[in-house]
Amino acid sequence: MAEIIEMPKLSDTMTTGTLIKWLKQEGDEISSGDMIAEVETDKATMEVEVFEDGRLLKQYVQEGDSVAIGSPICAIGEEGEEAPEVEVETAAPPEESDSDESDGTNEEEEPETDDAEPVAEENESVSAPAPAPSVKSTTDDGRVKASPLARKVAEEMGVDLSRVQGTGPGGRIVKADVEQASQSPQTPGAGTSGPSFTFGSIEEKTEKVSNMRATIAKALVKSKTEAPHFYLQSEVDAEALANIRQDLNSFLAELPAQDGGIKFTVNDLILKAAAMAAVQVPGINRSWQKDTIKQYGSVHLAFGVAIDDGLVTPVIRDAQNKSLREISTEARELIKKARDRKLKPDEMSGSTLTVTNLGMFGITDFYGIINPNNAAILSVGATIKQPVVNAHDQIVVGYRMKVGLSGDHRVIDGAVGAQYLDALRKLLEKPSILVV
Repeated sequence: MAEIIEMPKLSDTMTTGTLIKWLKQEGDEISSGDMIAEVETDKATMEVEVFEDGRLLKQYVQEGDSVAIGSPICAIGEEGEEAPEVEVETAAPPEESDSDESDGTNEEEEPETDDAEPVAEENESVSAPAPAPSVKSTTDDGRVKASPLARKVAEEMGVDLSRVQGTGPGGRIVKADVEQASQSPQTPGAGTSGPSFTFGSIEEKTEKVSNMRATIAKALVKSKTEAPHFYLQSEVDAEALANIRQDLNSFLAELPAQDGGIKFTVNDLILKAAAMAAVQVPGINRSWQKDTIKQYGSVHLAFGVAIDDGLVTPVIRDAQNKSLREISTEARELIKKARDRKLKPDEMSGSTLTVTNLGMFGITDFYGIINPNNAAILSVGATIKQPVVNAHDQIVVGYRMKVGLSGDHRVIDGAVGAQYLDALRKLLEKPSILVV
């Protein structure tokens, strides 16, 4: 008897899935463990695995279709067996945007454009409106006939009077002629005489909101509206952090991986410090649960990874118990999975604290929106070289990094946030502790 394969629940918040691509076609032989399709969930695009042997008898869902969890997507059975007829529960289409309305507006504007073109053609042959061709704006000896005010205005606006057609008595150029000429693209000196430069073009397009983008929007709006955010910032002397990373990488990065070779990033050190600081200030590692506030016994550390069409936050579990090397290795693997869209639901859920880092883009300071169910998110900026005052009151070159914290005031207060940032700062300024 044919086995009906249903749309699986691939994340804890998933309600529907969009079948992006079939990896097996009708008639193909299927073995247990085969991946048969790629499905876009609310968090990532993932492959659907089956645990049956047989033939793919029928695909009930076409590529691009969105269906509810539990809805049939295909049937697997014996070769020659007839696939049963089933009812597929498709997801409701997204609400129509106002793009149609915009199109209608554009259609109404087109006739106006057509009417305007002949006027533009006429203007190409003259420099000013209502010209009197038989009346020259210059005297016989070539001197321009213009009022003193027109000359003054022309000088201020950079308009060449020899190219302006006068409309005053006897073809005399008046102030209005100069102002009109300054608006004309044909008039040198009006800011249009130089070469024009372009930097390519931007494609105008309208895209359907993906499941991932819709979930990001829903979660962050919920967080921003329900969690009363407060913000703190600390400045870190990052010179020691940069030095220890350079020292570690100058030796370890040259080794083969099998001999312990590894290249640490600044983010690796920040993740390690964030987890250690949470142990020192456990009040940051909490969540609001309506009637209770839960303090977690482990730091499940999430970090933001930008992918082509969204953002995911893979989680390093029990980060407080892991070495810098373990955190670096796990972070690297999770980043690769995220970019290959191979993250599993349990690899991007259950976080207790989140770190987001935009330093690699040159952003010096910002505040992230709290990852729902966390009490805080750390926002890490770029390390920059700047003048600082040292312990001897001398102005010297220093390296500074700004770390922001957005806190949920239902769960933590400013003092707890400040204590956490202070603990984090001390760890980052004494980074040798991070490699012990």
